[in-house]
Amino acid sequence: MRPAINRASREGWLTEHMFIMGVHGPAKRVSYFTGAFPSLCGKTSTSMIPQETIVGDDIAYMRKRGGKVYAVNVERGMFGIIQGINSKDDPIIWKTLHSPSELIVSNVLVTEERDVYWIGKDGEVPERGFNHSGEWTPGKKDSEGNEITPSHKNARFTLKLEILENVDAKLEDPDGVNVGGIIYGGRDSDTWVPVEESFDWTHGIIAKGASLESETTAATLGQEGVRKFNLMSNLDFVSVPLGKYIQCNLDFGNSIENPPSIFSVNYFLKGEDGNFLNDKTDKAVWLKWMELRVHGEVDAIKTPTGFIPKYEDLRRLFSEVLGKEYSEDDYVKQFTLRIPKRLAKIERIVEVYRTKVADTPPVLFRVLQEERQRLEKAREKYGNSISPFDLL
Repeated sequence: MRPAINRASREGWLTEHMFIMGVHGPAKRVSYFTGAFPSLCGKTSTSMIPQETIVGDDIAYMRKRGGKVYAVNVERGMFGIIQGINSKDDPIIWKTLHSPSELIVSNVLVTEERDVYWIGKDGEVPERGFNHSGEWTPGKKDSEGNEITPSHKNARFTLKLEILENVDAKLEDPDGVNVGGIIYGGRDSDTWVPVEESFDWTHGIIAKGASLESETTAATLGQEGVRKFNLMSNLDFVSVPLGKYIQCNLDFGNSIENPPSIFSVNYFLKGEDGNFLNDKTDKAVWLKWMELRVHGEVDAIKTPTGFIPKYEDLRRLFSEVLGKEYSEDDYVKQFTLRIPKRLAKIERIVEVYRTKVADTPPVLFRVLQEERQRLEKAREKYGNSISPFDLL
């Protein structure tokens, strides 16, 4: 990643920490998306949504050709977090993990019967086994008195992409796939709505990609639940000055007439009671909406921070994709604009770039200031919380 990012910055292309997937639309149409998510934020599970197809789950090289953006996956296989994988939420990966094939798993619990168990796997937790702590039984504690889980929260699996039943037909296409949309997502309990489209390429790169934050998990070092800045989910790998990296992203899309649409997603938004406002499977609907948006086939509501879905479109998609009802109450809770949280986020991001990034492009401060002004103007009219229906 690091040498490729350096080379890409000199040659005018991009190396990004992104999956590549095909989202299947009407009339057998396939639209390709890339997506950047920090660990344990839904990256692999998004790229493995049933009925869609995968090109890669982690790294994308993107180049321009003929006024369009094309992406290729440069990895041979998939390296994913195994915690929480079960037959209901991740049927394709589950089936592959239980089929004869070459497979590597790490930091799981191994039983006396040579079976493996991980947190969230179907079935009962084994009564004993061997894991990263040595011999393990339920209730075992570490030296600090903390209970040791049967598998490590950062346990992983590795497999070849071609053994997946949902592998895309263009997996090995040397010309790559035409990118219609780019998605940025993180673990965010109180700010971003479930899905939102940026106004344009510059707004998307700055307000979505370069403003990406995520609450820390077991996949990161340090305390869990701390909100951390992670531009483009690529901070650990950027081998050029951050300002230059951002400018390279801006120049890349702004040099063509119709660059890919840029979206943000958030699968971890919580309500006042502390419970998640989305089901794990809802991401399938957000993908279908984004696919329709890149082709201009559904309208959207313009908010101070981007475009969000209309209720009637989501109600139809929830019925068609998941076979379930989607209430106006759920829609309002999920897509209400939380202005104080949005303003606080802008302040955090601006502070990062003012104090820690010496070469920040001036356009970043301008775009965020404009967003702040739109939010403040909306608050004067509607208050701190704005229902999506108020903006129709």
